[in-house]
Amino acid sequence: MNYKRRAFKELKKRLKEKRRFIQTVIGPRQVGKTTLVNQLLSSLSFPNHFVSADAIGAYNSAWLHQQWATARVKLKASNSKVLILAVDEIQKINDWSEIVKAEWDEDTKKKVNIKVILLGSSRLLIEKGLTESLAGRFETIHLGHWSFEEMNDAFGINAEQYVWFGGYPGSIDLISDENRWKDYVKNSLIETTISKDILMLTRIDKPALLKRFFELGCLFSGQIVSYTKMLGQLQDAGNTTTLSHYLNLLDTAGLIGGLEKIYTEDFCKRASTPKLQVHNTALISAQLPETFNEIKQQPLKWGGMIETAIGAHLINYSKTEKLKVFYWKHRNDEIDFAIQYKNKLIGLEIKNGCGTSTHGMSEFQKEFNPDKVLLIGNTGLEWQTFLKLNPTELF
Repeated sequence: MNYKRRAFKELKKRLKEKRRFIQTVIGPRQVGKTTLVNQLLSSLSFPNHFVSADAIGAYNSAWLHQQWATARVKLKASNSKVLILAVDEIQKINDWSEIVKAEWDEDTKKKVNIKVILLGSSRLLIEKGLTESLAGRFETIHLGHWSFEEMNDAFGINAEQYVWFGGYPGSIDLISDENRWKDYVKNSLIETTISKDILMLTRIDKPALLKRFFELGCLFSGQIVSYTKMLGQLQDAGNTTTLSHYLNLLDTAGLIGGLEKIYTEDFCKRASTPKLQVHNTALISAQLPETFNEIKQQPLKWGGMIETAIGAHLINYSKTEKLKVFYWKHRNDEIDFAIQYKNKLIGLEIKNGCGTSTHGMSEFQKEFNPDKVLLIGNTGLEWQTFLKLNPTELF
């Protein structure tokens, strides 16, 4: 079962329970959070009050108090004992978590049965508010970018199309016109995410550097690149601490992150040079000059896109499963990914006609004694099949 269907069922089950927790639905823009919650509310018999803070001023905290008051009036006027209050883009309101805490505790004290769903696209700000103000009162459901299984089921796209066009459902109607599709991804997804979910909500001293760093990171996706090397590619880049901070912000916004190197000694992990990895391959292809048909005629670049799609697949499942994703490299030996689940370890090497050496797999086996080491592509498991799997099924 894909994680959107599972999230729908899990959230529905939680709302039907007698106990009350604030349900938070977190994920990048354009992955279907609002659609999922609206479909869920339509499937339930409880009355509801759904509102969005997207166009509300950050300092208008009174608005949130007003929505809660409206929900209480609706509940009192109905014949129901339960009402669901859903607030989209909650992170747009300053001090939202303190307001939610006060209103939630008031309902609890007076035994008013309003169940709350909070939706947000800025994971950093949502999680900060939850842990600082709402400890013990919330549960979280994460929605990641759409998987190949979900895009195939919903729109019938094949694995090759998924590698290039990625997992943004709202852009799928535009793929027959690639220039228009690229403009949509760059302007409506990338620019909106950076402007609304990072720059408007977080203090950034050098916004132009953040945007350039994102573009450069996409070009280097799938590569192990030191911050020092990236500094050499950027103008007015500040220092490595700045770039590390920017990468963390881009990661929490669902754009691009850095995989850590796996070591036998845990304390070394955070000191590693990151392997850059986009969360959605559309973030790369929208910025490249080639078309889908042209890129497939370039084996080296196409192989890189396949490897990046596999990395994005692993990253997105790491948000919904207790799965950790690393890379490994020692001198000239390396494997593309190492995944850890329930104290078991699997190594993954991606080969798509761009070399046949498996020496890195042998060295990884010697150092870590993993549960298994898998070859994806060539004579191993087909990469198309791998993209249909929940990676936890490998364990």
